[in-house]
Amino acid sequence: MPREVPRARRIAEQVQRVLSQLLLREVRDPRLKPMTITHVKVSPDLTHMWVMYTLLSGDAHDELQQEILDEAAVYLRGPVGRALKLRLAPQLHFAPDEELERGNRLGDLIGQAVRDDKARHVDDEVADAAPAAAGEDVDLAHYDSDLDDAADDERP
Repeated sequence: MPREVPRARRIAEQVQRVLSQLLLREVRDPRLKPMTITHVKVSPDLTHMWVMYTLLSGDAHDELQQEILDEAAVYLRGPVGRALKLRLAPQLHFAPDEELERGNRLGDLIGQAVRDDKARHVDDEVADAAPAAAGEDVDLAHYDSDLDDAADDERP
């Protein structure tokens, strides 16, 4: 894995701030939806910058939004270079943030697995509560965990 250059990291953070402001002030296309720039990746020679974004509403893979941003990248190149005082203005490449979407999908899958697990074990909770509900005397003062473990071993 390539080593990260500290200057490139600092410039990436600055590009994120500058582009956020420039997108609000300079890009006046009414079709452009509100978005957040999640992070910026910078080439080691600072000539290319990949700007990862997510839309606040709608599909992040909207082709119209990508087209608007690609057109705006040409016009934003100069102001970004001047704001950062770079000798060469970087080429900007916009792309939807896949990592954020992947994390959201993973969170949804974990939540679904937890809900399925709870639904599957409802019968176990009812069976455990049955002796107490039936009026049987449950003596917890003499609880032996070894007996409980042995009973667990016998279950299929």
